[in-house]
Amino acid sequence: MALASRITSILFLGLISAALPGGRPLCAQNQPGSNPEPDRDALLKLKPNIVGQRGRTFIEPDPMNFADHAGFVSIFDGKTLGGWDGRPGVWSVQDGAIVGTSTDDHNAGNTFLVYHGAEARDFDLKFEIKVEWGGGSGIQYRSSTGIPSGRVAAKGEPPLDPRWVMIGPQADFWYPLNAQAKQYSGQLYSQNTSRGIIVWRGQVVQTLPGKIPQLVGVIADRSQLGTFVKDGAWNEYTIIARGGVILHILNGQLMAVLIDDDPASSNNVPGLFGLQIEGTPCKVSFRNLWLRKLN
Repeated sequence: MALASRITSILFLGLISAALPGGRPLCAQNQPGSNPEPDRDALLKLKPNIVGQRGRTFIEPDPMNFADHAGFVSIFDGKTLGGWDGRPGVWSVQDGAIVGTSTDDHNAGNTFLVYHGAEARDFDLKFEIKVEWGGGSGIQYRSSTGIPSGRVAAKGEPPLDPRWVMIGPQADFWYPLNAQAKQYSGQLYSQNTSRGIIVWRGQVVQTLPGKIPQLVGVIADRSQLGTFVKDGAWNEYTIIARGGVILHILNGQLMAVLIDDDPASSNNVPGLFGLQIEGTPCKVSFRNLWLRKLN
């Protein structure tokens, strides 16, 4: 599909949020109702006319309900790590959440809890994430396991184990240790490849064979989008993947869009899901992980 057609499709789905004058991002949850609707329930009962109006009114799209799990399956039972595999002593279940910890006395290194219950290319994934103490995290998708050439453990970290090293795209989430780390939450990072950060927060990026990723649009100011990130608290994260198009949505706000037109890309293949912990000290928590697998 051509780039213009893809972007148009995304716009019609209501997934790209606008920005207000002055660079202030418009919160996705607040968009419905910006055009007054006299009686939405009554309008929905009317048959739309040839131009799509109901009672001479264009209705707004329904806001996404993060708690709606129709068509989804839970990939975490809230009690055990059944289906998941990770470094012993790092991961546990506490108060209905998957928790990973790394301390000076027990340095976890950069490691992953890998889910072996499903592989997917096209999917919707909803989950909640919290990072405390410091360090970073994120969730892998369309990924594989193994140790790529040149990858070694950092000083003070345990030896790498191919079972718990992941390769592929990640929805990033970091504790605001510094100005740089504060910008990472929401971006698309290619883990353990030479691609690195492909889509910075606030960007729509296209990748083509043999070329550096190209910025084709801006969602909103990167720093302003950071106001949607809840540091040290629970955040609602949604990942939508359809073919070469991937969207990261954090707390209802679109953060990053990738349009991958590179057939050799590691971002556009079926793969595993996984949870990351990186840095010391660091505590990461995940709960309410719901997957709608399309293929």
